[in-house]
Amino acid sequence: MKFGAVPVDQTAGAILAHSVQAGDIKLRKGLILTPEHQDILNLAGHETVTVARLEPGDCHEDEAARMLAAALTPDPAAAALRVTQPFTGRVNLIADAPGVAVLDISALEAFNQVNPMITVATVPQYQQMSAGGMVATIKVISYAVPGADVLQATRLAQNSVRLVTPVFRTAGLVVTEIPGGPPNEKGIAAIQSRVQSLGMDLCDVRIVPHQTSALSTAVTQTEGEVVMILTASATSDVLDVAPQAVRAAGGQVDRFGMPVDPGNLLFLGALGDRPVIGLPGCARSPALNGADWVLSRVACGIETTGADIAGMGVGGLLKEIPTRPQPRASRKKVT
Repeated sequence: MKFGAVPVDQTAGAILAHSVQAGDIKLRKGLILTPEHQDILNLAGHETVTVARLEPGDCHEDEAARMLAAALTPDPAAAALRVTQPFTGRVNLIADAPGVAVLDISALEAFNQVNPMITVATVPQYQQMSAGGMVATIKVISYAVPGADVLQATRLAQNSVRLVTPVFRTAGLVVTEIPGGPPNEKGIAAIQSRVQSLGMDLCDVRIVPHQTSALSTAVTQTEGEVVMILTASATSDVLDVAPQAVRAAGGQVDRFGMPVDPGNLLFLGALGDRPVIGLPGCARSPALNGADWVLSRVACGIETTGADIAGMGVGGLLKEIPTRPQPRASRKKVT
């Protein structure tokens, strides 16, 4: 692509690089100049304007963006994504439903190394999305790029951006209570909101005493394809009431504790083919916490192992929630 200032009488068919005011008329950047535009510029006294000219083998920004988007998401319906029309070298990939973004990170990194003018920006891996949220944006920065570079980028990143939607449609919640413990209404509402944001139904809520036997019975009887437990007293050990109740019900606990703050006291297990999530106390707040990351992945059927949870520590330092003390803040001793 050639780029620079040229005489107005040599601009027909070129792309106007910068917006120009010509009398009462504003010619906007990106416009393909015609003889009529040349007349307007001449009458306004412009001798030169800055333009871009495509050379043989170049690909216009909009066509390049369209091709790149088609490579990243070749089957938008299967990927639960909507692809926007190209405009100023940009195409957006929009979530068609609630879900979790799944990205081929190495392929996307290779894509972004082909040519600095060819770019894709995405949300983080496994980011929970609402319908209508932008998962990725493809932007061709210059007015044209070499067609060979476009083809190379498309080969490197085939089918690299998709949305995985929930495979479970219902969830049950068991809440334990102790005399003088925290009220349950706001916590249940926060968890219901989380479940609904994934397009799921909180179909069963049970409140039982904070005792292993009562909780074990409730876990067994609770309806829902995913079972969540919210305890009145924080789970502080893998042998505490909630994990022991899951085992007593015939289930298993695969991971206790996560390097995400807030969210440290989460545990993950299963009862038969139903995932069981022991929620940390911070799940009573609607603020983002580690439980959101685990619930969204579990709901979408994405395997979540102990190693996966351990890997959440990088980037897992989340904002303090306003409804609890500030445990990270140092406190001066009173003498």
